[in-house]
Amino acid sequence: MARRGPRWYFSLRSPYSWLAYRDLLDRHPDVADEIEWLPFWEPDAATTEELAGRGITLPYVAMSREKHLYMLQDVRRLVQERGLTMAWPVDQDPVWEVSHLAYVAAERLGRGRAFIDAAYRARWEQGRNISDPEVMAAIGRELGIDPGTLAGAGSDPALRQEGVRRLESLHRDGVFGVPYFINGFDKFWGVDRLAAFAASVRSGRAEATTPLVPSLDQGHAGGCG
Repeated sequence: MARRGPRWYFSLRSPYSWLAYRDLLDRHPDVADEIEWLPFWEPDAATTEELAGRGITLPYVAMSREKHLYMLQDVRRLVQERGLTMAWPVDQDPVWEVSHLAYVAAERLGRGRAFIDAAYRARWEQGRNISDPEVMAAIGRELGIDPGTLAGAGSDPALRQEGVRRLESLHRDGVFGVPYFINGFDKFWGVDRLAAFAASVRSGRAEATTPLVPSLDQGHAGGCG
């Protein structure tokens, strides 16, 4: 199997993933253009059952009240440090296939990055419910994509099967949260690990382009074994 290149797993649900997205584009645009972008989401009951039939259980644990309260404070600090503004969304019975499979549909049309930007803006800057198919339709109109394609992505059988394959990928990579970055055998979890990941990608790029210089040392009698 061919070795995969550097990649990151993002989620439209996660505020930390949104912040990593902003940092990636603002501080490391060269890396953003080089790596593979892969979605992560908590599956609904039907997808969970499909995965279980393949022997896959994703390592998702519901957040405790204490962790949620901490996250509210932590995200507020990180947003202020970056000079951003946000509107915290209120999720009511979220179904994350709606937005993440809409991303897969947009990606197929060559508009994946544009969709991510619009979806993050809708959720984290406007406080909109991205589990609402009507919000997906509005993003479709904004991007010049058939609104019905994005609105119906979460219930499209072919896209749902593609979603299962995407979740199998993150299972193989051992992803347990987002943002999650991988370069070779090195893994980096969290927005605060983005700089180290970017450095590793650039280091690998430099090594790949450095010409080999033949050694002038021809060894000595007897060699080195």
